[in-house]
Amino acid sequence: MNRKTAALFCAALFCVPSFASAGNKIIYGVDDRTELYEVPERFRQAADSTVSLWKRQQVKLDQATGRINLLTGNYGEAYNLCPEVRYAEQPVGANCSGSLVGEDLVLTAGHCIKNDSDCRGTALVFGYGIHAAGGAARTTVDAGEVYGCAKIIRRQLISTSVSVDGGPAQTTPGNDYALIQLDRKVAGHKPLAVNRLGGQKKGDGLILTGHPDGLPFKFTPNGRIVRPVAPEAAYFVSDLDAFHGNSGAPVFSAETGLIEGILVRGDIQTFLPTFDGCSVLIVNPQNAGQGISINKLDPVLDAIPPLAEEAAAAATAAAAVDAVRGLQPPAARTVSFN
Repeated sequence: MNRKTAALFCAALFCVPSFASAGNKIIYGVDDRTELYEVPERFRQAADSTVSLWKRQQVKLDQATGRINLLTGNYGEAYNLCPEVRYAEQPVGANCSGSLVGEDLVLTAGHCIKNDSDCRGTALVFGYGIHAAGGAARTTVDAGEVYGCAKIIRRQLISTSVSVDGGPAQTTPGNDYALIQLDRKVAGHKPLAVNRLGGQKKGDGLILTGHPDGLPFKFTPNGRIVRPVAPEAAYFVSDLDAFHGNSGAPVFSAETGLIEGILVRGDIQTFLPTFDGCSVLIVNPQNAGQGISINKLDPVLDAIPPLAEEAAAAATAAAAVDAVRGLQPPAARTVSFN
């Protein structure tokens, strides 16, 4: 595919973000992203239950084989990247990410599924990634790995423009989430546990899974919360390495493995043009930039079925807090989400 063809392909399908207010993402410090086959054992289920969102016209049934072909472009050509840019040779196609949080429920960003039309026009695909060292990205999947969006259970996308002292209006982002129901129960992937107790604080370690810029699955460790978490705020801010297609992706606690929030926004510019006529990724220092916004789960927790893993993790966390306070909790202490 030449650059002209790639540009037309991008404009029609996936490369041009349809949610400018959401912002693109960026690298902080060292690019920590790794492939699906490199995910540590502890986060294998997190990776396995992360899903990519596609426009339906990019998902084609092969009548001869009964399998699904994913219509993709080349990352380097689609974004006019310099050859040395990481992953430039890989395919791109997904436009958002999400996580399985119920037997037929996916959590994503509100700007990824904006209305019923978006719901009907979206296909959700598990397994789009590189599954073995030296292997190619899996762009043909079993039909059972592809699901439709049946309906929106709950969604919100809020931004408020306020003028201070008569100056230019400044936009303050609010909640950006969507919980959707799939067209059938998911087979072969387990729902992921969420943090129902809050308590995020500056310095907490974070993990991200998803599809940056529509690439095959990437695992991003070594993030942290970089700004204090205000109880009334809709989101907290991290230094995770993330991009446009990561929108809607789950962000996990590096300590408990529970989902802490949904990745929704980041720095405005991702690519930097060079004098050679191609672009490279912008790399910020680890402690500089706008940061990556992670939407809290509070507004949607009551609609997500509780899992046994959540109670166990919550009990462990509560015991740790008691220990710090010098308390001795009962040995049989439990935490209920009913």
